[in-house]
Amino acid sequence: MSEPDSRIPGSPGSPGVALVDVNNFYVSSERAFDPSLEGRPLVVLSNNDGCVITRSAEAKDLGVAMGAPWFQIADQARAWGLQVRSSNYELYGDMSSRVMEVLGRYTGNLEIYSIDEAFLTLNGTHPAQRRTGRDIKATVRRNTGLPVCVGIASTKTLAKLANRWAKGNQEFDGVCHWDLVPEAHRQSLLRRLKVTDVWGVGARTAARLNAIGIDSAQDLAAADPVMIRKRFSVVLMRTVLELQGTPCITSRESTGNEQVLYSRSFASPVTTLEAMHQALSVYAQGAASRLARKTLQGRVLTAFAATSPFSTGVKSSPSICIPLPVHTADPLELTRAAHRLLPLIEEGVPYIRAGVIVTDLQPAGSQSVLLTLGETPGNDTGPLLHDIGRRFGRAAIGLGHAGLRAGSDWTMKRDMLSPHYTTKWDELPVVKAR
Repeated sequence: MSEPDSRIPGSPGSPGVALVDVNNFYVSSERAFDPSLEGRPLVVLSNNDGCVITRSAEAKDLGVAMGAPWFQIADQARAWGLQVRSSNYELYGDMSSRVMEVLGRYTGNLEIYSIDEAFLTLNGTHPAQRRTGRDIKATVRRNTGLPVCVGIASTKTLAKLANRWAKGNQEFDGVCHWDLVPEAHRQSLLRRLKVTDVWGVGARTAARLNAIGIDSAQDLAAADPVMIRKRFSVVLMRTVLELQGTPCITSRESTGNEQVLYSRSFASPVTTLEAMHQALSVYAQGAASRLARKTLQGRVLTAFAATSPFSTGVKSSPSICIPLPVHTADPLELTRAAHRLLPLIEEGVPYIRAGVIVTDLQPAGSQSVLLTLGETPGNDTGPLLHDIGRRFGRAAIGLGHAGLRAGSDWTMKRDMLSPHYTTKWDELPVVKAR
């Protein structure tokens, strides 16, 4: 019997793509340091404790809806025994870094997709890849306290489906290898899934697909890629090819790095230029940190602010788009650009939100070394500030107002915040031995 050709995608000896996803990440991060929350209904709230953005299974069973405004359910929470936490972004970011560090031990090709998801390339036979997936699941749980599910397949799109299947079917025990599942079972799953359940297919595209008789994931997998390219796009054609087992979504395409957005609602309205100056400084440097984390640089910055759409008073929503001299992640350059919004801000008008968007992104270091007259290359300030903030907390360092430890009146309200268990010495968890 001849050896399998490892060059053929999906063959028993070909590299596999694993998608590792932390189950209910925010909830799991809270429970990792507070075991009393295990088995109890728990929700995590959005910025300014506005609405529910994550629910435990127990909270879902109570009928708590995703996006439910907290003020509408706060009075019932006590009767339900519902536990609530403000978004602890410092904790979640640190726990994400710990998970990614563990995953990096298993591969030379780790692609972080989001705060709680990553793609890995796994070598070996299909059974060996599944064993590695089970080892990843156990190690992440042991080292971080977080539960994960692992989906493995020959392509990223199929790995996404395998991961979803692993979460929804207890028989997999959290690890599903697509190519080790009987073909009949795979086709049955694809028949049950809508096209919107396929990674990258949105509602608008799904409506157009439905109009030509493509309703299920199985229909899409059986479609002619050339026809899909002609009638839709090259991107959707790649999705079809991936469903058919041909890898064709690159790292750059799967990261969704079209823009970096840093925006927050204010705890109390901002009515002065000085306060808006502070907010834009903080948000621009937050965007710079995100660019540094993704090793990206941008060429265009958009800054904006807005009053409440429900306000009966003066309404104002100024914005400005600033082309930057070169691709950069320099927080000083981004902050200067964001401040160009200030002449459009009306003193005395109550703004409830502001933010910055950085677009025209490319990997750091890929810009041309030949600069035109007057242009200056980016520096390492952004990555440096990001690294210091990651190690010692975001309030440890910053430029101008972003370096202030004391919060301003407009800073985000988080009245039900859990301790910063892993990023502040005075909030480290204490274990008492009996």
